[in-house]
Amino acid sequence: MKQIELGRTGIMVSDWCLGTMTYSRQTPQEDAHRQIDMSLDAGINFLDTAEMYPVNPILKETVGDSERCIAAWIKASGRRDDVVIATKAAGDMAMARGGEGYGPDNILDILDGNLERLGTDYIDLYQLHWPMRGSYMFRQNWTFDPSGQDRAQVVDHMAGVLEKLKEAQAAGKIRAFGLSNESAWGTTKWIDIAEQIGAPRVASVQNEYSLLCRLYDTDMAEVSHNEDVVCFSFSPLAAGLLTGKYANGAIPEGSRMSIGATLGGRNQPRAHEAVAAYKAVADKHGLDLAHMAMAFQRSRPFKVSAIFGATTSEQLQHLLAASDLELTAEVLDDIDQTHRAHPMPY
Repeated sequence: MKQIELGRTGIMVSDWCLGTMTYSRQTPQEDAHRQIDMSLDAGINFLDTAEMYPVNPILKETVGDSERCIAAWIKASGRRDDVVIATKAAGDMAMARGGEGYGPDNILDILDGNLERLGTDYIDLYQLHWPMRGSYMFRQNWTFDPSGQDRAQVVDHMAGVLEKLKEAQAAGKIRAFGLSNESAWGTTKWIDIAEQIGAPRVASVQNEYSLLCRLYDTDMAEVSHNEDVVCFSFSPLAAGLLTGKYANGAIPEGSRMSIGATLGGRNQPRAHEAVAAYKAVADKHGLDLAHMAMAFQRSRPFKVSAIFGATTSEQLQHLLAASDLELTAEVLDDIDQTHRAHPMPY
């Protein structure tokens, strides 16, 4: 498994990351712990979770259970130092702390909650789940309107949060800082302020990125390259679309679509057309579609650690079979042509 540096932190992580958002809900604890062990055996040392997980659906009474599931694994295995753990502070969502979001006044309390649920003294990568000023992610790019933002207020908020995270880093509670669902402007502004005040610099941005969702390829790619920011990509399999399991209208029992029909806005006719086109590319080159979709992440001209999830250990085993796959120039050329024919299908 390829290792990359997390920003400028000196922390080395695998270029695949095990996502845990189904842990303790769709994925029972025993199987979740098996998945962590399997991933470590395959050379994956990176786990991603969040205050608000598990999902599908997000419920007030289950918020934090995925972190607790990881804590149980740490306690049982004694392998805390073998993993790099990333988690997040939730933004203004009603199910998490009544929707108060995060800011200078409460970010340290939120962090202490993460630490307690994870049963650890430190978090390797602490992320803000989405900007409090709003975001174009989650299909909001079609109608995104930043004209209501107050720049001075936004900058003050960033500075205040960074001052507190500077304290947290000095106390040994976090090693690195990252963003999620952020823009190019937001990322560079967080970096500029951090450098001015000596706070933790942005090491990664966790945004959606897959064969079907390539917003990151332009402005954010430039930020990643010039500012040494890792693209910590989520949904590299497009919520399961890029496994091919939803072909011809199929909805497998227990699948994400069987729980949430829209797949977070991804279940669109054009998306299924694009999946069929990418499946044709995979078939042409004798590849499994999901394997090709994951290997595509490794081909980018910027650093990527791709977060993938598996509801079951059997699904995980299938994906791990291609953990070292590198796509040929011929495959990448066909992918490029397919992308041009099916851009942003949702």
